[in-house]
Amino acid sequence: MSHTASDLGARHRGSAIARNRLPKWTPLAIAAGAVVVGIGIGAGAGLDSHVQWGLIALILFVAGNYVVTRVADGPRQAKDRVATSLVYACFILAIIPLYSLIETTIAKGVKVLDGNFLGHSMSGVLGTQPGGGVYHAIIGTLEQVGIATVIAVPIGVFTAIYLVEYGKGALAKAITFFVDVMTGIPSIVAGLFILSFWILILGFGFSGFAGALALTILMMPIIVRSTEEMLKLVPNELREASYALGVPKWRTIVSIVVPTSIGGIITGVVLAIARIAGETAPVLLLVFGSQVINNDPFEGPQSSLPFYIYEQYNLGNPAAYDRAWAAALVLIILVMILNLIARGIARWKAPKTSGR
Repeated sequence: MSHTASDLGARHRGSAIARNRLPKWTPLAIAAGAVVVGIGIGAGAGLDSHVQWGLIALILFVAGNYVVTRVADGPRQAKDRVATSLVYACFILAIIPLYSLIETTIAKGVKVLDGNFLGHSMSGVLGTQPGGGVYHAIIGTLEQVGIATVIAVPIGVFTAIYLVEYGKGALAKAITFFVDVMTGIPSIVAGLFILSFWILILGFGFSGFAGALALTILMMPIIVRSTEEMLKLVPNELREASYALGVPKWRTIVSIVVPTSIGGIITGVVLAIARIAGETAPVLLLVFGSQVINNDPFEGPQSSLPFYIYEQYNLGNPAAYDRAWAAALVLIILVMILNLIARGIARWKAPKTSGR
């Protein structure tokens, strides 16, 4: 008898919840209402910034979601809806600066971004005059980042393989500690180290190669960490099956472990390249800048996109500002292309699952 009564009560409560459950479009309706009310409050209060209007709308959206859901579905569902609303609100708050940055860069960068800008250097062009281009800086960035990649990738990948497959004892702990320390090193410290060692102590001059050495220091710990995590994701069963067949450990690593994780390793490498492509401090210290095309990164000063942006912005005139924004847009496009390549490789090398 008591079980029957409790079952009826549970069914009644379930039917009440189902009857009062809000439709799926309710959050969108609340968001639209919050935007309208937020605009009205912001305009009525004389707030000039649209960001302030948006913050008011976000607060109204979270509060409105809670009130409406509490009335319709009860406090438990209301708390769940508030948590979901806060997630969406934080996502929007994270997107707003990115959208503003991209919009501003595109709006100001497209003024002079054309074939002439991409195909010419600043040779013979005064800083106060319009014209000139960014070709020499693109060449410098590609060469410096390319050299850093050639040096950092083998060292980083082999270090990660050692830590995962062989590393035990004090040496592995010491390597892990220094990799962690290098991950947090400011870029200016890497530049100062190469400046003091490569240029002041060994006596080599300013060059793109010197800048590439500093970028290598910044790139290596990223590759080590990303490769290490990818190697750890390889199931131990694959290794044990290979050992059971009598395959040596080095052959197992080369033929099974690395191919299995190659997609993640390549993605980490590409993301590391994108990370160092916009570094400014080491380049300012080591490549010394140049207004002309220098295709030899081992001899003489050389420019790069971050240095070019800094250099043009420092000139402080409208023509230089336009060139700086256009170079910034070129750099963003380059980094976006690298990130798209990383995503494409990750999808291409991702394990395929059968539909059965």
